[in-house]
Amino acid sequence: MPIDFSKIPSPCYLLEEKLLRKNLELIRSVEKEAGITIILAFKGFSMWKAFPIVREYIQGAAASGAYEAKLAADEMKTLAHTYSAAFQKSDFNAVMENSSHITFNSLTQLNRFLPDVSNFSRKISVGLRVNPEFSEVETALYNPCAPGTRLGILAEQLEDELPEGVEGLHFHTLCESNPTDLVKTLAAFEERFGKYLGKAKWVNMGGGHLMTRSGYDTELLINTLKAFRQRWNNIEVILEPGSAFAWETGTLLADVVDVLENKGIKTAVLNISFTAHMPDCLEMPYKPRIRGAYHEPVAGKPTYRMGGNSCLAGDFMGFWSFDQELNPGDQIIFEDMIHYTMVKSSMFNGVHHPSIGIWNEKDGFKLLRTFDYSDYKSRMA
Repeated sequence: MPIDFSKIPSPCYLLEEKLLRKNLELIRSVEKEAGITIILAFKGFSMWKAFPIVREYIQGAAASGAYEAKLAADEMKTLAHTYSAAFQKSDFNAVMENSSHITFNSLTQLNRFLPDVSNFSRKISVGLRVNPEFSEVETALYNPCAPGTRLGILAEQLEDELPEGVEGLHFHTLCESNPTDLVKTLAAFEERFGKYLGKAKWVNMGGGHLMTRSGYDTELLINTLKAFRQRWNNIEVILEPGSAFAWETGTLLADVVDVLENKGIKTAVLNISFTAHMPDCLEMPYKPRIRGAYHEPVAGKPTYRMGGNSCLAGDFMGFWSFDQELNPGDQIIFEDMIHYTMVKSSMFNGVHHPSIGIWNEKDGFKLLRTFDYSDYKSRMA
């Protein structure tokens, strides 16, 4: 049964269950074949009403603080692997209550909070985030190993042995990367931190492993992870991808509200905002695909820049060509808008926030959440 977009409220983030399950099946197969643990990073996908589906395939969760850790306990029904660039004393009890693993970003943080962890009512495994000083991420905003980075401990800052109480090491250097990038990262990681791996219980290799992308070499990923474990006495390996779970699993539906022209440039103004609802498009930056449109301008065809409905001057992207002229009321469907996009969306400018829905072949469309003035007001109090 094809999706009838005319029956879906606009604007709306729409998750397709079949596509999500396809990704989850692949992720589960990688986990099993490599003999590792793969957990869902909420920073990339936290649509918790879909967590019952996720739990059929993957049980673990990665959190970035107290709120995400509590979401793991409440909706993924599991304790989280929690890392933060800087934990705060005011919410650290909540972090401990909802975490099985806690990773610290600095030795200062470790020294401050280790007594709390050691005295907690149950065992919590402690780790350190380290910086292998190698990353091939080209966009500076997403490069955690750039000189002067605040993310991770340098090898030169550690003694010959891991600090007392530390059981694991964590690194995160990838961003929507291929397994060849992981191979290079592991060489740098082992060169700088290999002397600690003999006594470590686990290594968390972070996210950015985009194993569900078409053309990704999952066999190389599996073989790389198996070889790493064999080199280090079958050490536990953890991956926490975000994008891979929800990659190509849904869309953002919008409507054209106005069409205007300035100095020969036609802009279709939409009922959504790039800066509020698709911030990665401006940050990364990348140009999303639009269903039924030509991704690059085509001579002789109607061509438009897409404009958001906020007051930010740069709230636009372009250009796409279409077979027909665009008019107010026409639908625009942005592809691949579920991972990170939903999590990072905001209510900037008070623009109407997209609804959230899910679609499957058996039941059709189900509206999960709508947003109104009360949601906006409650955030501004």
